[in-house]
Amino acid sequence: MNKIYNPARETWSKILKRPTANFSDIEETVKGIFIEIQKKGDKAVAKYTSLFDGISLTDIQVSDDEIQTAISLVSDELKEAIQLAKSNIEKFHSAQKTAKIEIETTEGVQCWQEKRPIQKVGLYIPGGTAPLFSTVLMLAVPAKIAGCQEIVLCSPPDKNGKINPAILYTAQLCGVNKILKVGGIQAIAGMTFGTTTIPKVYKIFGPGNQFVTVAKQFATQFGVAIDMPAGPSELLIVADESANASFVASDLLSQAEHGGDSQVILVTTSKDFIDAVEKDVSSQIKSLPRKAIAEKAIKNSKLIYVENNQIAIDLINEYGPEHFIICSKNEKYYVDNIQNAGSIFIGNYTPESAGDYASGTNHTLPTNGYAKNYSGVNLDSFMKSMTFQKISEKGIQNIGSAIEIMAEAEGLQAHKNAVTLRLKAIENGK
Repeated sequence: MNKIYNPARETWSKILKRPTANFSDIEETVKGIFIEIQKKGDKAVAKYTSLFDGISLTDIQVSDDEIQTAISLVSDELKEAIQLAKSNIEKFHSAQKTAKIEIETTEGVQCWQEKRPIQKVGLYIPGGTAPLFSTVLMLAVPAKIAGCQEIVLCSPPDKNGKINPAILYTAQLCGVNKILKVGGIQAIAGMTFGTTTIPKVYKIFGPGNQFVTVAKQFATQFGVAIDMPAGPSELLIVADESANASFVASDLLSQAEHGGDSQVILVTTSKDFIDAVEKDVSSQIKSLPRKAIAEKAIKNSKLIYVENNQIAIDLINEYGPEHFIICSKNEKYYVDNIQNAGSIFIGNYTPESAGDYASGTNHTLPTNGYAKNYSGVNLDSFMKSMTFQKISEKGIQNIGSAIEIMAEAEGLQAHKNAVTLRLKAIENGK
């Protein structure tokens, strides 16, 4: 692991650089696949599924029989765990509902705001070596609570043309309307344009690798919204001598095993703690089934010593981590002063994996520094705010003159006329 002591502020941007490829290297690939799928639809989707996933499929829609078979393959123990997680996620996201906001801004001028669900949403669920059925919960549960009419799920097939049974079980449990065996760039392009098999959606959600991240960003050029540009997972922990080095090491490794391009960072005010954590990481990593993946990510990790909490919080806000764990006797200081983080975990007994699965918060979060300007997925992510207004005769009389003056000052005479005509009609008793 890379140990860094008292880094100068002017070096922070270099030290905190993510181990991700330059998106410009990926954009041409994404653009070419998008254009082909826009023109050729399902035929192009099949081509790239064969190329990237190594399987040729005649039908990419998951059938009811496949879902029922998948349900029978999931153990009762796992079903119970998923149901518990679903219950907590439902509680937390249901609590995010807000009532209609209504106010009379001026006598006779009624304004209000209401939220309506996005009608068609697409959920992207990574598969591969770590099929993230937990992400189905994080996306489908709030989509259902919001009232989205059509919930489409895309996930890459394995070499046998199947989707992990736990993903299928969770999808049907959460009320997903259509499940498709398609992943990567071709899934995002399919949901962007629509094909004979893949419905076109209004907004796409879900994490993925760098290709999926760029594909989602590219989709916005075609009128499709996205939750955020979420890429490889990352974690930053701030800890001092009051923390448990073994716990901290386990949290670092829990993110490192996501993928070789994940990044984990420890920031501490204790030099001895750095050595203790490094020792525990070396010990714990040996028994991990995904040891090779974790080792690759650990090479991109940083153990950073700083002299005080002020420097630590400044560095953390500069990084803007996806996940931020606080294990410090000064936890209130960090809670009060953190500005840029996707999700925060406080105390020695709050592992980041709790948020990944069952505490109730959402694990679909901004990465790569986007925590500085994006929120994680929440109930409002699946809704739109719409404003309404109704103005009476008295109301237009109260604000009409101001509108006329402002419109004329901007040189927009038709805007002024729309008010003037109404005011004259009222004056003339018409």
